[in-house]
Amino acid sequence: MNGDTMNRALPPQGEPVGAIPPQGEPVGAIPPQGEPVGAIPPPPPSGVPTVPGSTPPPQSTPVTAAPPPPGGAPVAPAAATPPPPSGAPVAPAAATPPPAGQPVIRQNPGSKDGMTKCPSCGSSDIQLDVKTGLLHCNYCHREFAGLADTIDYDIATLTGINMGAGATDIVFDASDAITLKCTACGAEVVVDTNEAPQARCHWCRNMLSLNQQVPNGAVPDAVMPFRIAKDQARTLIEQFVGKRRFFAHPRFKAEFTTENIMGVYLPYMVIDVNAHAELWGEGEHETRRYTVKSGDTEETRYDADAYQVGRVFDLYIDDLTVEASSDKLEQTTSVNSNNVINAILPYPLKETLQFNANYLRGFTSEKRSVSRDQLVALVGAQVGDIARYHAWEQATFYDRGIRWDSENVSVKGELWKTVYLPVWLYSYFEQKSNGSKFLHYVAVNACSGKTMGSVPIHKPKLLAVSALVELAGIVLGLLIAIPFLLS
Repeated sequence: MNGDTMNRALPPQGEPVGAIPPQGEPVGAIPPQGEPVGAIPPPPPSGVPTVPGSTPPPQSTPVTAAPPPPGGAPVAPAAATPPPPSGAPVAPAAATPPPAGQPVIRQNPGSKDGMTKCPSCGSSDIQLDVKTGLLHCNYCHREFAGLADTIDYDIATLTGINMGAGATDIVFDASDAITLKCTACGAEVVVDTNEAPQARCHWCRNMLSLNQQVPNGAVPDAVMPFRIAKDQARTLIEQFVGKRRFFAHPRFKAEFTTENIMGVYLPYMVIDVNAHAELWGEGEHETRRYTVKSGDTEETRYDADAYQVGRVFDLYIDDLTVEASSDKLEQTTSVNSNNVINAILPYPLKETLQFNANYLRGFTSEKRSVSRDQLVALVGAQVGDIARYHAWEQATFYDRGIRWDSENVSVKGELWKTVYLPVWLYSYFEQKSNGSKFLHYVAVNACSGKTMGSVPIHKPKLLAVSALVELAGIVLGLLIAIPFLLS
């Protein structure tokens, strides 16, 4: 493989993942030229150092209560493990648990109550203006920008487990109803955190927010504000449904309206991963393709050389995005279509802002209901998929494919944080004739406008059209075949 090849691994979902290629020749890569299997070239020498690339710089200087991960170059990888002998059982790819220790990173730790107040009049009666993307003071009408999200580091320097304050383990026995003391007049106000992480003091009308005052991981670290207004979202949903209207159920077409769409903030875990991958297997390269005739039939055959293939590289995954709500992770396709939420990714995660409950006014939100330990297996599987994709990008010579017999992905460092992402959501409850029930969703990415969803299908019409298409194909085939048979 040429050293100037640019490798970029894309994740199954979420933001593009930058897999930073080594400089020069791929480390541990066995060149395609050489003898076919039977005279297999040896694996690369062990202990070859890898050269990390660079990652985009942070948007601003991080403000942390705990020191950031130690700087410096990533730890040199251990010697490459040779492939197992033929016929030996192959262990599945798995992410090695990182070292213990969880530095907790807090944004704006000096804030007294976690609330952003108007810089002109000091009012806390603030909400988002979707048209401008700015916070609007309802008292003096000044507009101003929120604070940038500062939880970001050079992925190559990540070691161990690093957690944003909003990504720490949830204390599930903590009461949803908590009491906050108003910083303006001193009154005590009860807030139901299941409804929203914000309330208004009933005495002085000062806005109260949980933000960093709830030490149970329930409040996110960052937020991506709405950029698409409700009217625009309604248009996008109507266009999406309109393209599927022909096969839609008549009852759905009669009842469909976008008046009831809702803007909602959904919780996601956003993870950066510093990993090292080693993959070994056998690849084939086609050398000749030819046709063999047997009677009235022809058969295409090919010749190929087989090679032992190895790929060893550092893998830097930026902003892997995973849902942090248990009911969204439970994607039961027989009863709902909530898996469409993943289909509207990605979001511009480099433009997130420090969480501020003022962005939530006028919208609904869900509270995070899963902790890191419940997502480790899912994230590990996705890291393994990204590693395989990246290895394949480095091995395009093997046009007949590669069978990986040995895979090992070890995680050297992680950074976890929780982010609220905005979605415009339309839902329709379908009661089927057989008594079964199904909940349809159409979701709009409130930043990019990407839309995905499902609508109830009128199966009799679908079957009738399918039968007509099949009949038309048979008739057309006969019209073509009859002149040929007569001649």
